[in-house]
Amino acid sequence: MLITKETSMSEYSQERSAQPVDAVDERLPAGRLIALGLQHVLVMYAGAIAVPLIVGGALRFPKDQIALLINSDLLCCGLVTIIQAFGIGKFGIRLPVMMGVTFAAVGPMVAMAGNPELGINAILGAGIAAGIFGIFFAPLVSRCLPLFPPVVTGTIISVIGISLMRVAVNWAAGGNPMIKDAATGKMIDNPAYGAPEHIAIATIVLVSVLLITKYGRGFLSNVSVLLGMVVGFLISMALGKVSFAGINEAPVIALVTPLQFGMPTFDLVSVATMCLVMVVVMVESLGMFLALGDLTGRRLSRDDLTRGLRTDGLGTLIGGFLNTFPHTSFSQNVGLVGVTGVKSRWVCIVGGVILMAFGLFPKMAVVIASVPQFVLGGAGVVMFGMVAATGIKILVGADLRTNRNNLYVVAVSIGLGMIPLVAPTFFHSMPKALGPLLHSGILLAALSAVVLNVFLNGTGRRNASGEACEAIPHEAH
Repeated sequence: MLITKETSMSEYSQERSAQPVDAVDERLPAGRLIALGLQHVLVMYAGAIAVPLIVGGALRFPKDQIALLINSDLLCCGLVTIIQAFGIGKFGIRLPVMMGVTFAAVGPMVAMAGNPELGINAILGAGIAAGIFGIFFAPLVSRCLPLFPPVVTGTIISVIGISLMRVAVNWAAGGNPMIKDAATGKMIDNPAYGAPEHIAIATIVLVSVLLITKYGRGFLSNVSVLLGMVVGFLISMALGKVSFAGINEAPVIALVTPLQFGMPTFDLVSVATMCLVMVVVMVESLGMFLALGDLTGRRLSRDDLTRGLRTDGLGTLIGGFLNTFPHTSFSQNVGLVGVTGVKSRWVCIVGGVILMAFGLFPKMAVVIASVPQFVLGGAGVVMFGMVAATGIKILVGADLRTNRNNLYVVAVSIGLGMIPLVAPTFFHSMPKALGPLLHSGILLAALSAVVLNVFLNGTGRRNASGEACEAIPHEAH
């Protein structure tokens, strides 16, 4: 009898070990996790440190205080990334997601920075209030899932990819076309923008990524973006295009403590504005989560989306206490999942640990910050293009051939989504309070696609393709 019991237990264990591990939950070897996590960090690093640099400059902070903003930002990015990817209770979508400071809040924060009655403490207070608002508002946003059939999600995700492409193109050219003159403080043409050597190195990075993707095997193919950037970085160093200025001045360890600028203040108008930004952030995150669900093969429930959106609010709340700004799920890194095919959320958990290390050890952060933007641009073209391609793939299943209404949904929504991209001053005469809406092409496309789909296709139990809608599951994975 004992032998039979042992045998049955052995067979059970073999059966358990033979079951395939879900790609999202797969734990890769430590070496691969570190390399893949670093690849994610490199993709989002420039965006992560850009906002504290902009806001710190608007606040006229000295160099040491701007460094504090950056360290606080990196620490918070890493912490909230771990919460989002790992999942803690009712927080975290448990997908390969990297978190960072949102650009949607830059305009309002710069305006607050320019008001002597507000300043950094009002910015942090508005972030804390918006974070609390986001945590409680998240379930309402996730309940809108029935309004996002394939024709809507495909359109939004395509616009996300196209909008990100502007970032990649500017990176490849060497930065922004306009820069601030140190002497006068005015915006002038960037003399280095579009330099042939910048475009050449970006092209080499892009070609390297494609060659490694095609001819690399296994792990090499998975880190094609990282290896492509290493090639570009080495070439840039050989040409004298890399500067490690500031590494000697950076402290070995920099401890971040909560509320280092003092107690936050709560201005009613600033809080209301930041709450509106939070709505914008959540709508964009919803589209990004749906794209990630498609890439990873995960069918996301309403509870999954609520946990992910709630973490955007939690990240913004934590950021306010850790001397930094509103956080969101970074859409740049979605393209990396599509390029590498690595779906494990543990990669982003390790990426979060790396970000926290950068926040605690500034010398490491300076080295990563030394990667030229044109190196990032070459990789960005393929990664952000992958996001747009994911949207197009979803649209293929949206019955565009026989349902003319869907064609109008796609056509008009993409057109509206392109307005801030191709004509940044199109809405310059509109009230500034509408800025978070009118200057976000992603949000314009999302609202247009949802409204047009409801108007043209209705909200019955059938989706835009004419197929019966399935009930939305409430249980979490």
